[in-house]
Amino acid sequence: MRELMLVGVRIELPSNQPLVLLKEIDGPRHLPIWIGTPEASAIAMTQQGMETPRPMTHDLLETITSALGHPLIEARLVSVKETVFYAELEFDGGATVDSRASDAIAFALRAGCPITCTEEVLEEAGVLVNDEGSTEEAAEDQVREFREFLADVEPEDFDE
Repeated sequence: MRELMLVGVRIELPSNQPLVLLKEIDGPRHLPIWIGTPEASAIAMTQQGMETPRPMTHDLLETITSALGHPLIEARLVSVKETVFYAELEFDGGATVDSRASDAIAFALRAGCPITCTEEVLEEAGVLVNDEGSTEEAAEDQVREFREFLADVEPEDFDE
């Protein structure tokens, strides 16, 4: 399993389709996943540190599992089938639950646990983007390069 970090959520034009972008922590590959608008909002809100007056669904899940003594310890992206990403959630105590990738990411961000991915998923759906370092300018170049890649790609391109 490879650990991933959240780069961000983007709205790709002209389709206005939300996309979550993950990156391997110890590698150059990025993993773009097209997701729904509510999930994109949930992920973006957490990434930006926004708090809501009342708990949202993923907040509630994190609160419940922690209160019951079995917090989420890892969110894993385990496969891709016909452009659909499959994930599983592992809880303290060993229980594993099937999940949509977008929900797994949103929940993991709230729980502060790792997001991991199988090598097979990265080989199938990962995108190699030139990683020139960690400076702000390099990060901007990386985003620009990825946007150029996205300009020519459609969700159907990830079909087998």
